[in-house]
Amino acid sequence: MFAIRQYEFGPAETLRFEEVPDPQPAENQVLIHVASAGVHLVDTSIRKGAFGNPELPMTPGREVAGVVTQGPAEWLGRRVVAHLGMANGGYAEKAVANVEALHALPDDVSFDNAVAMIGTGRTTVGILQVAKLTPEDRVLVLSAAGGIGALLVQEAWNVGASVVGLASKGKLEHDYSELDSLEDFTVVFDGVGGEIGDQALRALGPGGRIIIYGWASGTSTKVSTEILYRNSLTATVALGPGLLKKGLRPLETEALQALQTGRFTPSINQPFALRDAAKAHEALESRATTGKVVLHP
Repeated sequence: MFAIRQYEFGPAETLRFEEVPDPQPAENQVLIHVASAGVHLVDTSIRKGAFGNPELPMTPGREVAGVVTQGPAEWLGRRVVAHLGMANGGYAEKAVANVEALHALPDDVSFDNAVAMIGTGRTTVGILQVAKLTPEDRVLVLSAAGGIGALLVQEAWNVGASVVGLASKGKLEHDYSELDSLEDFTVVFDGVGGEIGDQALRALGPGGRIIIYGWASGTSTKVSTEILYRNSLTATVALGPGLLKKGLRPLETEALQALQTGRFTPSINQPFALRDAAKAHEALESRATTGKVVLHP
């Protein structure tokens, strides 16, 4: 089979497309013929050696969807999606997954949409559990053209809140140049950080709340007691130990249910071929993508 291999931490060029032996599932594992592999911004940090420090050489990739070809009889031939854990072999034509990580997929759910839910969707559910949106909220979503941002915008609409989504110039009707003119939001979803996050924090009205779930800009939003006190604001970090404490499996299940009911409709970037994984990483890091980034073996 063909897979992406990485022998050193570094830039996107360290991702190599190579022919390798098929992985062999152990007891209580399955072999998945991969139809779609998810690419996440966290993958780029893992590639650089800035997150988790997995053992090298490795095949990256934490999210896959496809058909089971080996494993316990009850799973053979079934369409599934799974989160594989840290940098665990997803960028490949075939991948091994633990049985307890599998979610069965109905025929009418596409592999791309399913793989968007297993990581990006579950994170979004966790963020929304923190936010507790109401119809009275006025919501500002940063990076609204991204995989998580697009789902946050949808949920704000679903609950009847008013919402403004911002993204890099050209991706949406509204871009970050408008931030200075925006004010009196009750909720800010911030996965960008940096100066944009700082400006968004200033756009909150009295009693508003900022939900932080990352800093794609490379630096975090500057939150201080003085800033919060000035306008009775609250700041909450939606990811990390708090999210893990809730358990990830229930978040995955809710995200997949939201997909099937139409509550979530993920935006999928034009898929990249598996051999072009390095290009996918470069596009994601340069903010040239919209929606969920996936690889097709």
